[in-house]
Amino acid sequence: MSKINTLLLDCDNTLVLSEELAFEGCADLINEIAAAKKVPLAQPFTGEQLIIEFVGQNFRGMMTSLQQRFGFDMTDAELDDYVRREEDVVIAKLKTKLVSCPGVDDVLARLAASGKYKLAVVSSSALRRVQASVDKVGQAKYFGPDVYSAASSLPKPTSKPDPAIYLHAMDKLGKKADECVAVEDSKSGTLSATRAGIKVIGYVGPYKEAEREKMVQVLKDAGAVIIMDHWSQFDKCLAKVEAGEV
Repeated sequence: MSKINTLLLDCDNTLVLSEELAFEGCADLINEIAAAKKVPLAQPFTGEQLIIEFVGQNFRGMMTSLQQRFGFDMTDAELDDYVRREEDVVIAKLKTKLVSCPGVDDVLARLAASGKYKLAVVSSSALRRVQASVDKVGQAKYFGPDVYSAASSLPKPTSKPDPAIYLHAMDKLGKKADECVAVEDSKSGTLSATRAGIKVIGYVGPYKEAEREKMVQVLKDAGAVIIMDHWSQFDKCLAKVEAGEV
């Protein structure tokens, strides 16, 4: 008999098609920071380039990586200010243009109606941004207060692939790893859940056709036990996990 009673869902490009919009705004800000810090970029960052390099990480995590790569420093106050500015830029874009991932709203409605599972969001992004996203597309009713952010919900902000946010979510929900299944679209997110002991359904739907095959392997290598490329496949994937087939 399956013990699974909780579904922990990533937000960006898993529930909502937000990554492209978010990284567009993010690129402008990172190029501004590079200029201010006199970082010699071969060419300015683009949203598309940032997605390839940093999908699944939040802005704080990206800035940590970029400081290490380019050898510049930033005070905590500076970083906090840029994090707030990035949130504002991205939220403004999301409130204008955000839509749900194809097919997910039907699945959420069915899961909620069944009453079989606790539904929660587990994201790297700032809580304000995640809440704005699920509000905009009408998904907030499925999660209530159970929205967890690695950037905002922890005593010390972090980002996936650190498993801290999944461990925190399970603690708050009173759940164990073998009661949960996660859905993730990125390497860092998949690693985060897997490191917390949770089985992951990988989702590659939002990737362009040329990248999709590569991402299937990336997510499998990161620990995803099964892959779907559309939410219409979710029920079958979950059934296989519940049956212990994967």
